[in-house]
Amino acid sequence: MTRIVPFLWYSEKAEEAAGFYCSVIPNSRVDAVTTLPIDTPSGPAGTVSVVDFTLAGQKFQAIGAGPLDPFNHAISFLIECADQAELDRVWSGLLEGGGKPEQCGWLQDRYGVYWQIVPTGFDAMMRDPDRARARRVAEAMLKMVKFDVAALQKAYDGA
Repeated sequence: MTRIVPFLWYSEKAEEAAGFYCSVIPNSRVDAVTTLPIDTPSGPAGTVSVVDFTLAGQKFQAIGAGPLDPFNHAISFLIECADQAELDRVWSGLLEGGGKPEQCGWLQDRYGVYWQIVPTGFDAMMRDPDRARARRVAEAMLKMVKFDVAALQKAYDGA
């Protein structure tokens, strides 16, 4: 069976980053860390690590192999949170140690990776066939940094 595994290239600290994400996101674990047994353009044998890890049941792979291209907004990971408490916990966790909050539920973690932290049901609100409801949610969202679940629901309900 074919599957897609996101692969992240870190200039360094791939294993540390994977462990950090696993500490914040439930149902996550580092599955394996393997150092390359040969010299590569990124470093001598034993210095380049490949990390296999699972976040919320989704397999990922990372490499710590020196600078290449920085992470940017073109690729981000969206996490749906069941309620405000979970959203707050994940948001704070991913910002820990030097992350940067951004508008509309986005943040950049201390390793440079971009995340969107949204409540479960947000996509359904934005796709609502009643475009006035969707517009109110979008207008509320544009005023937020971290999402306020109750405020989004209030906008959706027209209250």
